[in-house]
Amino acid sequence: MTYLTTDLCDTHEDAVRVVEPMFTSFGGKTAFHGQIATLRVFEDNSFVRKALESAGQGRVLVIDGGGSIRRALVGDQLASLGLKNDWAGIVVNGCIRDSRAIAEMDIGVFAIDTHPMKTVKKNVGEADIVVSFGDVDFVPGEWIYADEDGVIVSKTAIHAA
Repeated sequence: MTYLTTDLCDTHEDAVRVVEPMFTSFGGKTAFHGQIATLRVFEDNSFVRKALESAGQGRVLVIDGGGSIRRALVGDQLASLGLKNDWAGIVVNGCIRDSRAIAEMDIGVFAIDTHPMKTVKKNVGEADIVVSFGDVDFVPGEWIYADEDGVIVSKTAIHAA
């Protein structure tokens, strides 16, 4: 079931945190939600691959790439891996690439922008930690809702009235 962020904000204003408008939707699924899993990486997507190789169980992978716009943290191969392993979506504080192919996939992908350069592979990063960007803390296990109107976060699963 898809929930509109506007309706969730209307019915749960005190329970949601709204991420600053900073993302573009690139995936074939423009609205998605799920429990949060987090990564902190910088211009290295080794941890992104490891996460998306695991069972997503309908979760959303939130990647804090430090806002870097010099390399792409997710491309079509990783998005396809996320789709195959039941991830509902990917939110990237950074860039993606292969946007045309990702637009054809039934997975939500939000990012700051696109960049054609792949990352370095140093196997450096952190997983399952609180990450912060867009004036919001993303806590593993909390809930994220994303659609054409924005991204919101809640401590618990919420539904429109």
